[in-house]
Amino acid sequence: MEQNELYPIFLKLHNLNVLIVGGGNVGLEKLSFLLKSSPNANVEVVAPDFHLEIKVLAEKHPSIKLTEAKFKKKMLKKRHMVIACTDDLKVNKRVYDLSRKRYLICNIADTPDLCDYYLGGIVTKGNVKIAISTNGKSPTTAKRLREFFEEIIPDDINQMVENLNEYRRTLKGNFEEKVKKMNEITASLKNRE
Repeated sequence: MEQNELYPIFLKLHNLNVLIVGGGNVGLEKLSFLLKSSPNANVEVVAPDFHLEIKVLAEKHPSIKLTEAKFKKKMLKKRHMVIACTDDLKVNKRVYDLSRKRYLICNIADTPDLCDYYLGGIVTKGNVKIAISTNGKSPTTAKRLREFFEEIIPDDINQMVENLNEYRRTLKGNFEEKVKKMNEITASLKNRE
């Protein structure tokens, strides 16, 4: 059986520099997805012209910069993460190849072989965030799972997280003892019937 070998991480996009190459519908989708989870993400979008909604997002989010130009390799300087989503496959492949030479992680929209990462489904309820991946095979399945988790996870879960965080700060002892106590307290979450 095939297994998903992706390693999930949660990036602080307000501390990183992201470049999106492409200002059309897919660029809008990628930018919207990033901003939904990270409203203060540092993102520069480069394209000869922009979808109107990208301009609207840039007005609402001061950390978004729009550069009306064709992609040039110098635009990869001081970047951490790159997304290419133009309608020109040669441009997308060039962005990928240049990113790899600079050890930048890169995602070429709708081209899994040219992706170092995928933008999966995300469920957010306060401080709780769940990322969902189908290994790039079925975005629709990730979407349905996201909808399922959004429905099943209670809206007040954030209060529980805050309460447990406060309690955790009062615990004494070594790391092992603290973990044991927190496991005892949260065991009822696992044993729900």
